[in-house]
Amino acid sequence: MPTKEAISLCKTILRNGYDAYIVNAPLQLELHEKLGLNELDIACEPDFETLSKLFPNLERGTEPEVVATWKSDETGMRYRFYTTDVSASSHPDMSLTRLTPHILSVLRGRAPEQYTAVMRMPEFINSDRVIEDVSCGTIRLGGIPELTMRRNYLLGIRALRLAANYDLPVEPATWVAIVQAASRIADYVPSHEFVAEWRKVAAENMWRFIQLLADASILHRLIPEVAALDSLKQNKGKHVDDEQSVFQHTIDCMRYYPEERLHHDWIGVVAVFFMDVGKLYTAQRVGTRWTFFQQHRVGAKVTRKILRRLHFDPEDIDTICGLVRNQFRFQSMMTDRGIRRFLELPDTERLIEVARANIRAQQDGNYTNFNHNLKYLERGELPLQMLEPLLNGNEIMEYTGLPQGPEVGILRSALLNAQTRGEVTTTDVAIAFVRAYASRLEELK
Repeated sequence: MPTKEAISLCKTILRNGYDAYIVNAPLQLELHEKLGLNELDIACEPDFETLSKLFPNLERGTEPEVVATWKSDETGMRYRFYTTDVSASSHPDMSLTRLTPHILSVLRGRAPEQYTAVMRMPEFINSDRVIEDVSCGTIRLGGIPELTMRRNYLLGIRALRLAANYDLPVEPATWVAIVQAASRIADYVPSHEFVAEWRKVAAENMWRFIQLLADASILHRLIPEVAALDSLKQNKGKHVDDEQSVFQHTIDCMRYYPEERLHHDWIGVVAVFFMDVGKLYTAQRVGTRWTFFQQHRVGAKVTRKILRRLHFDPEDIDTICGLVRNQFRFQSMMTDRGIRRFLELPDTERLIEVARANIRAQQDGNYTNFNHNLKYLERGELPLQMLEPLLNGNEIMEYTGLPQGPEVGILRSALLNAQTRGEVTTTDVAIAFVRAYASRLEELK
């Protein structure tokens, strides 16, 4: 039997920790019996250097895709060693059956009538790369896209990533192949490989990458919680009739976030991608407007679940979830105390850009609160006693018996100056100070 020696070769490779099998064994046996073909193709995992250590008499392959060749002195059988499919993202069929270029050439040149159906299999099924056809202005898969995709479904994600980074359209046949394979891409591409491709997307272009994933129906399978936002509406501006999908708002925010200061902040844009996921669980229609109370807290919890599912690094998960949870901290008008609490948070610069992006994404975005908070940031580094007196106006009137009027303002300013000089440091001292100052004002009348 011609396969006995081939099986022995495969077992030797397997014993050394590598995969190996006879390519399409039934077909090759039939070719041997009917055509007298004294050659056999083997698919294996190791490269030529590794094979040479196992079989010293190997010759380096010179034919397409052939890693090595070896002719048996005992049987006269010639063996060709090809690389096997080791991608975790390929279709299962690719790990079971394969037509090598050598088998295809035999079928074309010497095969009888019954092999014509097999001969129609394209010889360039072996393409396994994405071609950046910048000269033609497209991104496409090599070979026949649908067949290339079956070898490695990660290529679909890679094509979309390149299309986003280069701002180029996906070639039509490649786009159809990606859309048709959307469910298999989600089924067969490991989450860590998807995230590895995702990390290669530039922060400025991530909105385009996410939009392509959504258009190809891949996002609905990988991150359905965010994709579902396309079916959820929110008020775009003050006019109740002006609505947009929550997903479109997310895309707009992702687009605006890196434009001002954080151009390469990949983590920040990912956080913006998850900013609205809580709206899926908190949406309510109140009168003529949509509300999403506590969406930031709910969203942070849901985001943590998603990122764990995608096997993000724990440090990145904490950072992203923190940004989602605190996304509104810079969007309301803050007092000095509020600014100080804000400055105690991590990633304040990112939170400021989140607020800016959210305003720009609104149709009639109002910068009043944003500009107020920016101004108060300058005061945030000053000690609080230099900005606010220990007693407010009502308390000054209570402790001094003064009526409402300009004298209260004079006492307030005098108290703040005393605090700045360090003369007043506690509330009790402040009470004594305003009483004494009020007495001096009374004497001057």
